[in-house]
Amino acid sequence: MAAESTPLALPVLPLDDEVVLPGMVVPLDLSDSEVRAAVEAAQAAATSEPGKPRVLLVPRIDGTYAATGVLGTVEQVGRLADGDPGALIRGRDRVRIGAGTTGPGAALWVEGTRIEETVPERSPGSPLRSGKGDPYPGQVAELVTEYKALATAWLRKRGAWQVVDRVQAIDDVSALADNSGYSPFLSIEQKLALLETADPVARLKLATQQLRDHLAEQDVAESIAKDVQDGVDKQQREFLLRRQLEAVRKELRELNGEQEGEDSDDYRSRVEAADLPEKVREAALKEVDKLERSSDQSPEGSWIRTWLDTVLEMPWNERTEDAYDIQGARAVLDAEHAGLTDVKERITEYLAVRKRRAERGLGVVGGRRGGAVLALVGPPGVGKTSLGESVAHAMGRKFVRVALGGVRDEAEIRGHRRTYVGALPGRIVRAVKEAGSMNPVVLLDEIDKVGSDFRGDPSAALLEVLDPAQNHTFRDHYLEVELDLSDVVFLATANVLEAVPEALADRMDIVRLDGYTEDEKVVIARDHLLPRQLERAGLAADEVTLDEGALRKLAGEYTREAGVRTLERAIARLLRKVAAQHELGERELPLTVGEGDLRGLIGRPHHVPESAQEPAERRTAVPGVATGLAVTGAGGDVLYVEASLADPETGAAGLTLTGQLGDVMKESAQIALSFLRSHGAELELPVGDLKERGAHIHFPAGAVPKDGPSAGVTMTTALASLLSGRLVRTDVAMTGEVSLTGRVLPIGGVKQKLLAAHRAGITTVIIPKRNEPDLDDVPAHVLDGLDVHAVTDVRQVLELALAPATNGAAPEVPVAV
Repeated sequence: MAAESTPLALPVLPLDDEVVLPGMVVPLDLSDSEVRAAVEAAQAAATSEPGKPRVLLVPRIDGTYAATGVLGTVEQVGRLADGDPGALIRGRDRVRIGAGTTGPGAALWVEGTRIEETVPERSPGSPLRSGKGDPYPGQVAELVTEYKALATAWLRKRGAWQVVDRVQAIDDVSALADNSGYSPFLSIEQKLALLETADPVARLKLATQQLRDHLAEQDVAESIAKDVQDGVDKQQREFLLRRQLEAVRKELRELNGEQEGEDSDDYRSRVEAADLPEKVREAALKEVDKLERSSDQSPEGSWIRTWLDTVLEMPWNERTEDAYDIQGARAVLDAEHAGLTDVKERITEYLAVRKRRAERGLGVVGGRRGGAVLALVGPPGVGKTSLGESVAHAMGRKFVRVALGGVRDEAEIRGHRRTYVGALPGRIVRAVKEAGSMNPVVLLDEIDKVGSDFRGDPSAALLEVLDPAQNHTFRDHYLEVELDLSDVVFLATANVLEAVPEALADRMDIVRLDGYTEDEKVVIARDHLLPRQLERAGLAADEVTLDEGALRKLAGEYTREAGVRTLERAIARLLRKVAAQHELGERELPLTVGEGDLRGLIGRPHHVPESAQEPAERRTAVPGVATGLAVTGAGGDVLYVEASLADPETGAAGLTLTGQLGDVMKESAQIALSFLRSHGAELELPVGDLKERGAHIHFPAGAVPKDGPSAGVTMTTALASLLSGRLVRTDVAMTGEVSLTGRVLPIGGVKQKLLAAHRAGITTVIIPKRNEPDLDDVPAHVLDGLDVHAVTDVRQVLELALAPATNGAAPEVPVAV
């Protein structure tokens, strides 16, 4: 509790941004005019009144005087520690400031009223208690104890042990509360609040709360400082250990006689110096941290080094500039490959689009670049693999070949996890690294020969690689960082498209490469094969010459294939023979090899056209043999069908099929037999024999699997020839699916089949009417040499294919014995 006493007239000593509480002793600088005027006025007044000079210490905040001040006595006037004049003033009592008044000196005089405080008293041997009628003596004691404990904790942290004893000796509540005025952490506002709080208990509560808040803030600050210091200590310790590690490694290198430049362990500087994408750099630096923490003997260290070497060797930002000379690129393709018009047009289109995109600033659209995924499908030897290198040459890009034949491990495509011993990245990543650029031409050779087993399905791993919508974020299991493959031109080669999974084939742009015609083979042999084999045989171009007749005979009678691989081997064999005979002195050079010289050099032809054979040797010289057309892995081919009837005494009626036929082909044979049985009378065929005697249909080359519906008309014709006794024309070949009503349905592979017929010397070809548009793909000179009949009914086939009966004699039906 507080009460006011009689007024006092005192000179004002203003304190700018400072507060003095009762009980505090403060030194003041007398060089300040206001301080000096107040002290001199107090000294002048003290001469007329007994006691020490008195002043009124009033806080002045931003030019505004507080309403409460402190009565102070001038204890001593002298000089401060720095030599300036000063006065030592002790705060006595709180004074409520009133109106101004007059007094001696130049100072401002005011009237003030001393605020009398009712201070709680302490009886000897009794707990601290407040004045009479105070209902909280126990709480005041607890408050005093708490404040002393907090003040002691704060002073001990600062090392002020002498002050601790003085604070513990204070028993007065008011003095204990005012003692907090010495606290340097209190703000002016907080000290002013203590000054204006007249009740001692309330003032002690306020001082305790202020001290408690400060200690809490100090604890947080100390915790933060400790964490910061721990981090600094850790960095310093790590730096010191790294320097020690470098020194040890240097000593080991010197001990082993290694040069300074051989140190490949400084991966951190290599990663920081490399031009890596941001995410790749972050992953590499993480691995460098692991490497620096691991020991040299740890197997993990070697794994990390191998991974870092792979990442640093990848051409993350290397790209070759495309050659946008469209005409020049087409000229390169034409010079290196004859024919193959479709694929040349596709590459030309791709380059034209790339050029226009580059001119319009559309190199990257939606995070994807303008790569391509082409599948070259065709028989062996037509130049699929060599075409990939020509494409890279025409585009001005690097070329890499990836052989997929026989690959059965999915990790070969996507890479191994790094946890495996001997882990490596997949073939795609290795191809890009080998090329040294992010936009090479990658040839995926023999993609139809990829297999699958317990190690996974590589063709499934290729789905992401060959998908233009996904391969810009391809992630290899070994690298585990994204690799942009959207600028790579992928060329996949396959012999049979049916062997490629449907989902994979759907992601590729299919370009079919059919077999070469005989004229194209002659051009290829003259311009490409012969010069290459002359060089390999050690012969000059003017020493051995093959005329066009010899080349044509080599292509037509010594080889029969869709490509030119066997033709090149035949030319190589011929040149080796010439070189050997010259070395033995049996033949002089230069030499011109003509058509008649071939037999003496490399033996007789192996593939004489049927039309060139004697009538007795023809395959269709007996009834029941028909010539069909088929498509195999080697391109188109001629397929013969043989039919016979069994002796009625040797077995029951039925149908026997041989030649390793598939289910579809077996069904086609059943359909052909059913058609003849139901329409025999209409066709004037003795179908009664089919009810009593078993029919046997055989496809020669029994070791080769065969399937498909396109032999339906051929089997029908063979059975009709057998029953009627009429021969099938030697110069006729046919293809088409047959239905139970005799309709001829469309089939595939018309171009390959017509090329095969042309190679075999066939002059008349029967195809389904609905396949007539496919004739546009057949070369014009092949069509000129063929008489193509498009039919809709099997009756038309029989009229065209069967030769007329001779002299009206009854047919003699062959019997299978």
